[in-house]
Amino acid sequence: MRVALFLTCVNDTLYPDTGRAVVKLLTRLGVDVDFPAAQTCCGQAHYNTGYRHEAEPLARHFADVFGEYDAIVTPSGSCGAMVRELYPRMGERARAEGRGDSLAATLAPVVPKTYELSEFLVDVLGVTDVGAYYPHTVTYHPTCHGLRSLGLGDRPRRLLGAVKGLELVELPGAEECCGFGGTFAVKNADVSAAMGADKVRNAESTGAEVLCAADNSCLMHIGGTMTRLRAGIRPVHLAEILASTEEEPAV
Repeated sequence: MRVALFLTCVNDTLYPDTGRAVVKLLTRLGVDVDFPAAQTCCGQAHYNTGYRHEAEPLARHFADVFGEYDAIVTPSGSCGAMVRELYPRMGERARAEGRGDSLAATLAPVVPKTYELSEFLVDVLGVTDVGAYYPHTVTYHPTCHGLRSLGLGDRPRRLLGAVKGLELVELPGAEECCGFGGTFAVKNADVSAAMGADKVRNAESTGAEVLCAADNSCLMHIGGTMTRLRAGIRPVHLAEILASTEEEPAV
């Protein structure tokens, strides 16, 4: 199986350790992972702010870069949802506008083989116990795209539940949005901040040391709120927990 890591813009720019964790984890499980250096933005930011036509070249480029791989793995529910849910819509809209089937035909091959990390582990590799060790109390926040667009369900929780030393505690109001939503946080800053504060207070009420999620864009928003509220809890990406071992423990 030829597997490519789709790191995403946010991770590449701000959270490269998450990408390293994915490679470490998958390599430990016997997967050869490639990182196509030509990868760029998938076009989500453009599409979500109304620049659909400007997103199309980025989507075509994604298909060119990743098209030959058997699986494309990303540590981002939102960017995974862009490929799986919105790339087909882009093709349909182009067809409806009389621009033919070219875009749809170009994007179709990459859609079904793009996986969020927990999907790839559970559904493709068929594992939940990845040999991880993380001696901390953790609560899990299911981000909106992972929960509603990709339907990740209990996959991340099953993976966390199998981590040695980890105590998983329930997050009150877990399915409520943290308030990030990309440009939503900019256009509706007060509402976004209030939603983030609610999420952090709920996380603090669990007594957990760590709030885990599968999308660093949401963790960035939550983490910033934690800092401002001086919360006694910290954000950590799912990949970094799963990559942690007794021999090389994560902080």
